[in-house]
Amino acid sequence: MLNVGIVGGGPVSEVPDLHKFKQDNFIWIGADRGNLTLLKQGIQPDYAVGDFDSIKQKDMDMIKNYATFVETFPTEKDETDLEIAVNKALAIHADWVYLFGVTGGRLDHELINIQLLYRLHSLGIEGAIVNKGNWMELKMPGTHQIKKDPEYPYISFVPLNLEIKGLTLNGFYYPLKNQTVPIGSTLCISNKLTEKIGTFSFTDGILLLIKSRDVQE
Repeated sequence: MLNVGIVGGGPVSEVPDLHKFKQDNFIWIGADRGNLTLLKQGIQPDYAVGDFDSIKQKDMDMIKNYATFVETFPTEKDETDLEIAVNKALAIHADWVYLFGVTGGRLDHELINIQLLYRLHSLGIEGAIVNKGNWMELKMPGTHQIKKDPEYPYISFVPLNLEIKGLTLNGFYYPLKNQTVPIGSTLCISNKLTEKIGTFSFTDGILLLIKSRDVQE
């Protein structure tokens, strides 16, 4: 299984310790300024992609010196630097994609970055957005399990479309049975597991599973 970590150009303060995610058969892709974030953590990018329009020459020289492959794209283009990085992950046949440095900063970028999870899923690739306090995955209708994790005590379910139908939660502090959850509802925010493994299922819709914790600055 090929695992790919993509680091975007979001605020460095949002990026966790990337070394915790390193495993066998793992590739690092830096999107534009995300390459500097990788290098700051002592990680060599396998692929550095983007237009690099906001990168100073000395930093660009450093990226070229340490990255295994560097691909520069025009400033005027139809894709964001992060989507270019996702396309690179697709080209090398990733099975799992972790997205870091894609939250915080500009809200338009953050919202579309979340939607990139749907693109990955539609192509049969598992993906997660991870920052210092959150882990986000996209789930489609069916039955899913989730393990209790002290690092992420809070679990929330957020509709990504107009409504989630038939949502059932077992092993949670606030259980549900065959519930319809419309977009904008806070019904499924800040739940917790009461069992080591919880189960959730739904029959229709697109769901964001968000595991989180309070982050102390």
